[in-house]
Amino acid sequence: MTPFNNQMALDQGLYNALAARLLDQGCSGLAPFGTTGEALSVSSRERMDALEGLVASGINPSVIIPGTGLCNLDDTVELSRHALELGCAGVMTLPPFYFKGVSDDGLFSYYEQLIAAINHPALKIYLYHIPQVSGVGLSIELVRRLRSAYPDVIVGIKDSSGVWDNTAELLKIEGLIVYPGAELPVIDAIKLGAPGCISATANLNPTDIAAVIDLCHEGRWDEAEALHEKVKKVRLLFQDYAPIPAQKALMARITGDDKWHNLRAPLQAISADKAAELATVLTTDFGFDFDS
Repeated sequence: MTPFNNQMALDQGLYNALAARLLDQGCSGLAPFGTTGEALSVSSRERMDALEGLVASGINPSVIIPGTGLCNLDDTVELSRHALELGCAGVMTLPPFYFKGVSDDGLFSYYEQLIAAINHPALKIYLYHIPQVSGVGLSIELVRRLRSAYPDVIVGIKDSSGVWDNTAELLKIEGLIVYPGAELPVIDAIKLGAPGCISATANLNPTDIAAVIDLCHEGRWDEAEALHEKVKKVRLLFQDYAPIPAQKALMARITGDDKWHNLRAPLQAISADKAAELATVLTTDFGFDFDS
């Protein structure tokens, strides 16, 4: 998530503290400026400044894969190259998403031009597939074609479609790192070769999600399945609320800092009653502690 101060500028101190907290509580990496990070409400300059601030605060850039995908090539190139020059592990790049109904050939040409324009030896692209939000998806055929043409650059994908059959097909592409965009299918995905997931809910539930993933990789499947039942219920609970405002409201409770309530328009904060209702369920049913 991306915190804003009361003047609606990005709050670097809160941002750095959240990054450190997530890594300390089980996350193996950070994916700033995705959907839950309100990325398209944050300017390119703000994104670059924020990444520099994270690294200056001691966050190792090798665990960061920031979102860099915008609708125009030049800004996407600038964000991507900046991240790579900071030492980030790669970039998570949406397709250009304003024009709808574009062909696979058109999208292939876009990524082809993007790779050529970035022209950086450390370039690693993680595609970002979230068609229900972006309105422009990445077909299995296109991903396979990109991976085949640029095997050293197109290294992975975040599949936030929520469609298991799509994730399973992506996992058949040789050498492609596939991250489901939620923890709901993570065990099935790991069984097919996924390393884990990139999940919005990890902002608030990192330890349990990480434990499920670790248990899977240790072959302790029964324990993973048991904990996963709890993790799934927490995730599904958030789907009954406006997810970004709800998570920010809970982060305000966790940290004691009301600035976490701040969202950039058009998003709006949830009511105090709704936040209290959600916090109560998480405390009584799932053992969350908002006073620690």
